[in-house]
Amino acid sequence: MSGWLFVFAAGLAEVAGVIAMNAIKQRPSALAYARLVLCFGVSFGLLSLGLKSGMSIAIAYAVWVGIGTVGAVVVGILRYGESARPLRLFFVALVLAAVVGLKLIG
Repeated sequence: MSGWLFVFAAGLAEVAGVIAMNAIKQRPSALAYARLVLCFGVSFGLLSLGLKSGMSIAIAYAVWVGIGTVGAVVVGILRYGESARPLRLFFVALVLAAVVGLKLIG
């Protein structure tokens, strides 16, 4: 189970990295770049720990990307006013369903 926690935390760190990327887009600074490197470094490190726990690389990577994708879309909608059209939300729900499905079979 701890592998799943590492991969979930890695996905959240990836979302933090996406937020840092947007901060760089809005106002580049050394601090914003440092946050970007730190967030993605933590994300990769946690993903590595998840893999070391025995998780399959295919499942760990798919879950990590899925969490990052869904998280980035949710942050984009809630924080940056991006589109929340029903069809977009439907496809995000499909990604989320795939992550949950991988957890159930993993």
